[in-house]
Amino acid sequence: MKKIIVLLLVFISTNSFVQKEDAFTTGEWFKLRIHYGLVNAGYATLEIKEAVRNNHKVHHVQGKGWTTGMTKLFFEVKDDYQSFFDKETGKPYQFLRKIDEGGYTKYQEGFFNQDNNTVRVKDYKNDTENTYSVPENVQDIVSSFYYLRNHPKIDTLKEGESITIDMFFDNETTKFKLKYIGKEDIKTKFGKISCKVFRPYVQAGRVFKEEESLTVWISDDDNKIPVRIKASLAVGSLKADLDAFKGLKHSFKVKVD
Repeated sequence: MKKIIVLLLVFISTNSFVQKEDAFTTGEWFKLRIHYGLVNAGYATLEIKEAVRNNHKVHHVQGKGWTTGMTKLFFEVKDDYQSFFDKETGKPYQFLRKIDEGGYTKYQEGFFNQDNNTVRVKDYKNDTENTYSVPENVQDIVSSFYYLRNHPKIDTLKEGESITIDMFFDNETTKFKLKYIGKEDIKTKFGKISCKVFRPYVQAGRVFKEEESLTVWISDDDNKIPVRIKASLAVGSLKADLDAFKGLKHSFKVKVD
């Protein structure tokens, strides 16, 4: 009887500490093709590299966005978003935001002190430096996406339920809310892909028309990469579709009719 109890305790304790495997790894890269209305407006890429911060290896994600063709002539965009975050906890150490969107520019770099719950922001455009208090487990705009891909509740949400995290953006912390809408199969250049549909709550104003203006389709597999994004903007609408990818950690599932 004692042996049975010991075996049961070992089984329970072992399975209690089995961690869900990460949705991504170093080398992951994907590209989205962006349409503004019927016009092919540009592209966006996200790539995971490796770097060293605080004497250990971390994820370094670089996101780039740019306009092409006729769109570039009327409204040129050159965006560079970067984040350095811990491979185990997902906590960010540093972010960079260097953007030029039709003449609207920002050039900032932030350094998180996770022990003191602060972030020191250098604004290179305005030549200023300020330190802000932030909540524990705060994310930057790029690390938020990767943190949510690994969130323990992401696979168990029911329709209408949400995940809320703290995100530091534009020198303040906001509650970023991600609402689960349901499942949908969508046709892509790769074939039919089963997706989970989410609606991030965004700030209405300069860019987005309303709080629920953004909808994201994420692959319903272990990778959880964006397959389609739609947004109702203050002026017009935007659509982005997965155009290319490589270095995924898990197999990419395409449905066969």
